[in-house]
Amino acid sequence: MDAHGDVAGKGRPDGTSGLVGRRREMAEVRRLLPRTRLLTLTGAGGVGKSRLAGWAACALHDWFPGGVERVDLATVEDGVLLEPAVATALGLRDTGRQAMPVLVDHLADKRMLLLLDNCEHLLRPCAALVDRLLRGAPRLRILVTSRQRLGVAGEQILPVPTLPVPQPDADVRDVARCAAVRLFAQRAAEVRPGFAVDAGNAAAVARLARRLDGLPLAIELAAVRLRTTTVDDLLRGLDDRLDAPSRGGSGAPPRHRTLRATVDWSFELCSPGERRLWSRLAIFPGGVDLETAEEVCADAGIAPGEVLDLIAGLVDKSVLVADPTAGGVRYRMLDTIRAYGRERLPCADERVLHGRYRDHYRRMADRNRVDRLVPDQLDRYRAVRAELPNVRTALDLCFRRPEDAHTGLEIACPLWAYWILSGAVKEGRHWLERGLGLAPGTGRARATALWCAALIAVRQDDLPAVAPLLEECRALAERTGDETVRAQAVEISGMAALAAGDGRRGFPLMLEARDLRRAAGDVHAVAVNLYYTAAFGMAESPGSAADVGAELLALSLAHNALLFKAYAQLKLAFAAWRRGDPGRAETRMREAATVLGAVDDPWGLVQCLEVLGWTAGASGRHERAARLLGAAGRVRQTLDITPAELQYLADAHRDCAEQARRELGGRAFATAFRAGARLTLDRALAYALEEHTVGSPAR
Repeated sequence: MDAHGDVAGKGRPDGTSGLVGRRREMAEVRRLLPRTRLLTLTGAGGVGKSRLAGWAACALHDWFPGGVERVDLATVEDGVLLEPAVATALGLRDTGRQAMPVLVDHLADKRMLLLLDNCEHLLRPCAALVDRLLRGAPRLRILVTSRQRLGVAGEQILPVPTLPVPQPDADVRDVARCAAVRLFAQRAAEVRPGFAVDAGNAAAVARLARRLDGLPLAIELAAVRLRTTTVDDLLRGLDDRLDAPSRGGSGAPPRHRTLRATVDWSFELCSPGERRLWSRLAIFPGGVDLETAEEVCADAGIAPGEVLDLIAGLVDKSVLVADPTAGGVRYRMLDTIRAYGRERLPCADERVLHGRYRDHYRRMADRNRVDRLVPDQLDRYRAVRAELPNVRTALDLCFRRPEDAHTGLEIACPLWAYWILSGAVKEGRHWLERGLGLAPGTGRARATALWCAALIAVRQDDLPAVAPLLEECRALAERTGDETVRAQAVEISGMAALAAGDGRRGFPLMLEARDLRRAAGDVHAVAVNLYYTAAFGMAESPGSAADVGAELLALSLAHNALLFKAYAQLKLAFAAWRRGDPGRAETRMREAATVLGAVDDPWGLVQCLEVLGWTAGASGRHERAARLLGAAGRVRQTLDITPAELQYLADAHRDCAEQARRELGGRAFATAFRAGARLTLDRALAYALEEHTVGSPAR
């Protein structure tokens, strides 16, 4: 699996051909987890902690009714982003609260296993996170992988050793049975079909396993060399490498020196071009596709036309892992290999590479703006999601140097709609505020950043934070005479007024901003204005919001913009319900839910589940209505909202629940409601969409 997610059903969690030689460790995990709430797998880099944890999580899935979730922290390099990253991985959306209380509330009653993978670079933040979660969620179990223990009270440590190696006097059968040799033979057979340990090579293979200290990553790197050499030649080359003075120093632990020497050896056996590309690709924590590798890494010493062949060579040598995706192939490195590559990048290359990397992600962010009336909105959203770890690195590079801070804002600002839609608003605000603190000025870039930060603050219901941002935005508009900046200032004023319940002031301001956007010919900004007028104005004036929603629908249909269309349908479904047309409300809400499910937008989907529950009740399907209300309630918990906070939901929610309780009886209603509340968001959405007509039989 990728960065995070439920590992249920994953027979092979990391895509490997099997887990070799870990029967004892798997048994220990099974023995210890029922007895401890925090189990940390520790061991040297390359020993296979993540692989063992992934397989253990799959094997133990049935033990945890609340599920098993894996969060890979290797790509989270800033401790400030740890809690939001874990919350986002668990499908929790930001609603203005700190991430930790939301996490604790979500996990408080769940009997589940949380796997936090690769914690060593965030040791103190991870320890604080784990301690708080364990105290707030008494049924939670946490499995951690780290090179060091966290030091949390009650932590149980399970050291992950290297694989057993053959004794010097072992016979052929004993050599072949040894775990380190079995791993070598398995990987060797993948590059040289038919390879097996026999009387002719057993002694050499056994000695090779001992020389590599049974370290899995070192064994795998050595095994791929059999594509072009023999076991005897491989052993001679390895002896030369391991007997040479270590650049890591004699004070390093033996297994660290072994891994270092093996990776050094793999690096030096690469061609000059492969070495250059290895060190350059190491800048990408989230992996890379071919087009990006060509754009960023092709420079001195590497021609664009050479990149594909060099990548193929690095895949053959197990330096790169090729992961098929819907859009092609994505290439990634194990964390140990990537760290080595970063170390081997020359300083002169580093300066140039960082500039190309920043420029690439500035273009990528602008090219994949989700706030555009375009047919590929969903593809843009998915592209940003796949690149997010790399975007974080680009932003961090920019904000380390004040002179690059404006470039950082040019990356963060176009992604404002992604930050909101993905639920990562705290992260988005973090980057925007960091950039604003480093990039003073009076230009449009700063004004846009002020607008984006203020919009996110409104979305978080943090209205006091909006005022200073809005004040500066207004001042910039007056100082520069820039109509775009003026429209941004007026628009934020209108959004803040609507969010505060002042429709009398808010609607005219939104209309004024919309007219300014139209005068500038910015149809995309008009669509954003229409959406937020409808979203923030529904509680104040449902009729006006519905009219705006109809205008947004017409605009989105003209441009075939699916996300804008879905949000317009969302608002028009409420309008249809209020007009007494549940059939039309259900049709519109189904159309919206199908698209919003594709981007995992719980904020929109909770509204879809609510309305579909109401329409089920209106047609006499009261058990179905109760289930959908229960499912909506579960999602609301992740959002930290209640129907009363979305006033336009409150009355219909109450009426639907009361009618279903009368028709079913209290016990049956409670049973159906709880059944809905147990559904994951994906299953709840599938249940909500499985009936296609209002008159379908009740379930």
